[in-house]
Amino acid sequence: MNNSALQEYAAAVWPEAARIVRDLCRIPAPSHHEEKRAEYCRKWFEDQGFKNVCIDPALNVIAPVNVTSNNDLLVVMAHTDTVFPDTEPMPVTEDENFIYAPGVTDDTANLAVLMVCSRYYKEHLPENSPGVLFVANSCEEGLGNLKGCRQIFADYGERIREFVSLDSAVMNRLVTNAVGSHRYQVTVRTEGGHSFSQFGNRNAIAVLATLINFLYTVKVPVNGNSQTTYNVGGISGGTSVNTIAQSAEMLYEYRSTDRSCLKKMQQIFNNAITALRSTGAAVEVQLLGERPCSGEIDPERFEKLKKRYYQAAGKVLDLPLTERSASTDCNIPLSLGVPAICFGTCRGSGVHTREEKLETASLQDGCHLLLEFLYQQ
Repeated sequence: MNNSALQEYAAAVWPEAARIVRDLCRIPAPSHHEEKRAEYCRKWFEDQGFKNVCIDPALNVIAPVNVTSNNDLLVVMAHTDTVFPDTEPMPVTEDENFIYAPGVTDDTANLAVLMVCSRYYKEHLPENSPGVLFVANSCEEGLGNLKGCRQIFADYGERIREFVSLDSAVMNRLVTNAVGSHRYQVTVRTEGGHSFSQFGNRNAIAVLATLINFLYTVKVPVNGNSQTTYNVGGISGGTSVNTIAQSAEMLYEYRSTDRSCLKKMQQIFNNAITALRSTGAAVEVQLLGERPCSGEIDPERFEKLKKRYYQAAGKVLDLPLTERSASTDCNIPLSLGVPAICFGTCRGSGVHTREEKLETASLQDGCHLLLEFLYQQ
């Protein structure tokens, strides 16, 4: 494909991508509740002439291109859900340089770029193209637990040879390694009672605080250049200032770039829970989310995929290119040994805050980058 043709299309189409961003940002889509955004995307793909567009049971919108019953597949996805719990439309404002909205770069802008570029690819299909699944996927954020991506691999399995996630407000940074994680809700229950007349009864908050204190003394395991972290992200419990708390709960997670370290953190956590239960406290543990680390990946195939990004980025971006580890939809393919990368197709700031903003004109470079990547096949 002629490089100038891709550049010209990107220059012409990015205002349309911006319109899609504005539309989608006005449609709330917390994880597990992406129905309205999914319907918008389904209708858009069908209006552009895509055939066999569907919304699967996980609320993924799948727009296949050149897909037969058994050919190898490239998956390109961007997620529809946002990190925000709002079920009513959120404010969208803009000025001459930026669009401001919660979720505007994570991941709405990347989804809009995927949509307009998928149409060009469909209309200018290269001779050597594999089957391509363009996917507006669900449940990437938080406790969505990568439900949408898991569904794609459950349905298409070993046919998927390569995988790309568009999910960042940074175009010159490539995710090539998965950060695995386990996320828990831990609830402690005790007899509680009146703070004066039953003083001395066990207090669930105090018991939970003992557990938290221990978990924050843990020396994280290290394997080579691995990074492992932990966090208590929420705590609640009790009834009143003059009541010995009968229950308290916390949200806890640990993460690692290394499978063996993640397993060791799991052992440490399980041992801590066992020790707490041995004191007579009632402790309930609920696994809220589990994201796998990278597995063994054929290095030659993986390098070929990364090389296509570097070649494309070299044509579009005048910036140094870097690689990093992160928790993205790529966790699923990387854990299964499928070459997978994640990069952004927009620029912005304030991700995961209500002050999030998109540099609107960056959509032009984003469209150009994705098109160059697709035609590096």
